[in-house]
Amino acid sequence: MKLPVLIAFIACSLPAGAQTNPENMESQRYKRGWEKLKEIDGEAGEQVILSLADISPDLGKFIVAYAFGDIYTRETLDLKTKEIAVVAILTAMGTAQPQLKVHINGALNTGSTISEVKEVILQMSVYSGFPSTINGMNTLKEVLEERRHRGIQDEIGNPPSETDNADRLTKGTQALSALDSLQVERLKNAYANFSPELVQFTLEYGYGDIFSRDNLSKKYRQIATISALTAMGTAKPQLKFHIHAALNIGITTEEIKEIMLLMTIYAGFPAAINGTNALKEVMDEREEEPHLN
Repeated sequence: MKLPVLIAFIACSLPAGAQTNPENMESQRYKRGWEKLKEIDGEAGEQVILSLADISPDLGKFIVAYAFGDIYTRETLDLKTKEIAVVAILTAMGTAQPQLKVHINGALNTGSTISEVKEVILQMSVYSGFPSTINGMNTLKEVLEERRHRGIQDEIGNPPSETDNADRLTKGTQALSALDSLQVERLKNAYANFSPELVQFTLEYGYGDIFSRDNLSKKYRQIATISALTAMGTAKPQLKFHIHAALNIGITTEEIKEIMLLMTIYAGFPAAINGTNALKEVMDEREEEPHLN
């Protein structure tokens, strides 16, 4: 079923007022949603809606109208940034591989290189662990094979620069300090006596091996991290730190608010509310303590 036919099918299932009044707000939401979905991955989106037609056509309509008509049409974040956030969310959650495939396609369709998508997935090893990262990387491999069979030549992008691995601790210290000049000291004060290995491995692996790689911008790294931590919902102190770090490197409050609205689609409204509350706390702290800015 081609997309125009599918739109007509959905329109026929709407209330009479929505069919007869072309200016009806609901009709416009569906129209906006389909247009935006086509920009990201119209073929995969069509398959998802068709798969729901015989069991829950209402769910299909809500996906189009809300997710793509209401949220994705907002312009604070561009589509590339949204899809990077969603790849991070779905990789970290580890429970939605078919949807991850859709959004890996979406990330490649909206300007991310293969290298950038790999890097977002690799970065999740720090936050959701190696199993979720392995699964995410295998999903990326499947997507790339399918796209090659369809004749799509994706941009490979830049690999990370070769660096000297002799002093990973120093590299990690520098990478973390670039986000917050006081965080290494805080980390050592909290754990150096109790679990010095935790300090060492956090700096060496999390920041020396991963965050210091230069094939994904600092902005995208923070957006991916905030997205993953909000979706997981189990690490509020770390989420607040990365919100502070994002603000420190120039990401705006409005952009972080937009991540939380995007979260309503993929992790639900509770996660979005909790993430927004964490952002509010961070903004209050920065207002009360100007040195945090």
